[in-house]
Formats: sequence, structure tokens, C-alpha cells
Amino acid sequence: MAQITSVEPQIKDKTRCSIYVDGRFYCGIKLEVAVKYRLKAGMEIDKSELDNIQLETEKLQATDKALTHISASPKTEKQLRDFLAKKGYVNAVIDYVMERLHYYGYVNDADYCKVYSQSVSNKSKRAIQMELLKRGVDKNIIEETLSEYADDGEEIFTLLKKYLRGKEITKENVYKGCRYLISKGYEYDAVKSACERIYGEED
Repeated sequence: MAQITSVEPQIKDKTRCSIYVDGRFYCGIKLEVAVKYRLKAGMEIDKSELDNIQLETEKLQATDKALTHISASPKTEKQLRDFLAKKGYVNAVIDYVMERLHYYGYVNDADYCKVYSQSVSNKSKRAIQMELLKRGVDKNIIEETLSEYADDGEEIFTLLKKYLRGKEITKENVYKGCRYLISKGYEYDAVKSACERIYGEED
């Protein structure tokens, strides 16, 4: 057994305190956790028990940081995991935080997909898929979410007209415009229809 020789409030963070064991600094924990477990000078405690108490503090702190991070804008699970990992939290703490956030509905990649796909009107279906994959969303979730999503024909037509603005409507220029849109990820059939409409307007 070890002995807690001092419990001192931290200068830079009044919500935390430093625990000294056998005369040496051992760890820092949330003040509310210290009160909960009645940690005080002279108390005999097993270091493994103190480690578990300190882990509880890490969980609380990591959860607070994650909630603050998502308060600015929604995040995918991978984005949150990466954020917490960069803050130095171990996997056990990160897993705990994600479990709590899932439980309370603060993190849901399927909902994230829906909100994101509806918020980006200037991106093709393929571009949205690539962006969601980059943000760590599971491929199956993306496919299910975007299964009924199709590139907006009117939007593609508008983009093609914008590309051709100031240019002569020639076969070569329209072809370049189509290639440009396809390179941006827009579906071939939808782009082809837009090209046909361009020619139709010229007749």
C-alpha cells in the first residue's frame, strides 16, 4: 500500500488537483473525482486503485473536450477519434468517450452523411462519396445514404452554361465542358443530357 501525502489544487486549472504519493507527484485528477473518492493526505491506497481513479478523470476530461469539439460543427467518429488521439488520450479512454457519445446520439455517421450531402449543392455524387470516405465514414453507410441521391440535371446544365459563357457553342467547346464536369465527378449520363440541351437551345 502507498500513502497519499498531499492533495493540492493546480494553479493553472482550478478544476484539477495534484496527488502526491509517498512525497512525490503521482498524477493529476479532476477535483470532483478527488472529492468523490475522498482522497486526502494520510490516506492509504493501492496504486492500481489510484490509477483507475485517474483513468476516470481522463474519461471525464476527454468527454468534455469531445463535446466542445463537436459543438462547433458535427464530426464523424473517425474525426473525433483522431482529435482525441492527438490530445494524447489512450484507446481505452477514446473508446469510452465514443460509447457515451453514441449512446446520447451526439455521433452518428449515417446522420452526418445525410446532413453533409444536403448541405453541398455544388458537389457531384462521386465528390461527396470521396469526401465522406476521407472523413472516415464506412463505405456501406455512404452507399446506403446516397442510394437515392442523383446528380441534379438542372444544376449540371447551369454549370455547363457557366463554363461556356463567353465561348462559342462549338462541338469542341461543349466537349471540353462535358469533360470538365465529368472530371469533377458528375455522372456521365447526366452530363450528356446537359450537352444535348445546350445543342437544343442553339437550334
